[in-house]
Amino acid sequence: MIRLLLADDQALVRGALAALLDLERDLEVVAQVGRGDEVVSAALAAQADVALLDVEMPGLDGISAAAALRAGAPGCRSLIVTTFGRPGYLRRALDVGASGFVVKDTPAEQLADAVRRVHSGLRVVDPDLAVASLTVGDSPLTEQETRVLTLAADGGTVAQVAGEAHLSEGTVRNYLSAAMGKTGGRTRAEAVRIARENGWL
Repeated sequence: MIRLLLADDQALVRGALAALLDLERDLEVVAQVGRGDEVVSAALAAQADVALLDVEMPGLDGISAAAALRAGAPGCRSLIVTTFGRPGYLRRALDVGASGFVVKDTPAEQLADAVRRVHSGLRVVDPDLAVASLTVGDSPLTEQETRVLTLAADGGTVAQVAGEAHLSEGTVRNYLSAAMGKTGGRTRAEAVRIARENGWL
């Protein structure tokens, strides 16, 4: 049996996935969590073989949870299963060691097959996303620009962002300006939207 951990903050989605996967003779859902920061401890406690992770969760996002899983429970492979099929997410997930990336509208039999392939040590990537990631490319934003833009995404003032980032207001303005130029956004909000749509934030 392949032992599965499901991590998704939407209980209904998590329950539906569990019901579908439990129908497979060789798959067993042994743990479910609704937060990314619960993934490693749940994987260790349940001795999970494969963790299916949503991208957007409280505590830790799915990509950060995949990185934490690789470090804290290396025997458990991770498969990102998300509504948000964005090329930047795919690249970031693979960079931190996720074994696969599929979208939630993947047919049940294909999802089960993806789990088996990930468990056997293969990489599984949604083909449409793979093509899109080659087209979009890597994030043009530096680590600091990404951090400042992420902090600014909640609508905070330059002074608030500067305080949180421990930077001067002038430096924050420079990073925001650079991020706007690189994303092609005319405003800070537009830069955030474009960066999110590409999976860079």
